[in-house]
Amino acid sequence: MPFSEIRPDRRKISVLLFEAFSNHCLANTIEPFRAANTIAREPLYTWQYFSMDGGTVTSSSGLPVETSSWPQVRPRGDILFLMPSYGFRDLATPKLNQALRAARDRFQLIVGLDTGAWLMAMAGLLDGRRATIHWDEFTHFAETFPDIDVLEDRFVLTTDLATCGGASTAIELTLEMIKRQHSAMFSLEVGALFMHGDKLDLQDPYLRMSSDKLVGSATALMRRTIETPLTIPELADRLKIDQRELERHFQKEMKMPPLAVYKAIRLREARRLVELTRLSVAEIATRCGYRNASALTRAYRQEFSAPPRTHRSAHRP
Repeated sequence: MPFSEIRPDRRKISVLLFEAFSNHCLANTIEPFRAANTIAREPLYTWQYFSMDGGTVTSSSGLPVETSSWPQVRPRGDILFLMPSYGFRDLATPKLNQALRAARDRFQLIVGLDTGAWLMAMAGLLDGRRATIHWDEFTHFAETFPDIDVLEDRFVLTTDLATCGGASTAIELTLEMIKRQHSAMFSLEVGALFMHGDKLDLQDPYLRMSSDKLVGSATALMRRTIETPLTIPELADRLKIDQRELERHFQKEMKMPPLAVYKAIRLREARRLVELTRLSVAEIATRCGYRNASALTRAYRQEFSAPPRTHRSAHRP
């Protein structure tokens, strides 16, 4: 979606931390929301850290985080992330179970990260629902909670509950949440800051890729050929797929044709170079696959409602 269409639809996030939480998981969860704010130049997301007792909570690798007391503040908002890790079985006390059940009325979405699904299950939040958990605990979780439909998925996201298996899957979950809140193109731009989905997977053409993986490989190839853009038939040929099938997958995943996504990727790279470098507009045009500065400026103005020099002036120290 064009940059000008991003609206400041602010979402309030609470993170409930427990001793020995994974700071890798924490970073993979919060950093995409921080990046979304940076790209949008609007505080689309705000967050606050809590623990059951308040004070300093220390991660498994020794990172201290200052938290507010959950029982004293009794926060409410859009998203609640539960972030335990080691020793999670001892955390499911009657006090926590009651707090999580009460949180159902105060948050639109409750998310269990890493082993957070165990705490949600102990509180009765997942009965009759689909869920996943860190794969080390998958079998035990399924045996302990037979009323839960336990899936071997990297994450499970519904309208009011979500679970995911660990640090590497947390970023996938948060990018999907950003995609549903804003757009596939915006989520793709956020993910690109972390090189997420940048792996080019040109596998055996007889092994069919899912839509999301095929689009991911296509956009990775687009980013590798910004300076000398491919035609869409050439792109399809590189991916060993029929052009119409490629276009169908893009429409399904991105709600945009591949040519429009390619253009958006090139223009967002142009905006990054405008704001972060001293390269001339002509040089940026060359690096982003435009024949001259005038062609880039026309496309840039159409996408961002302002010419490159306006954005550069706004971000010059």
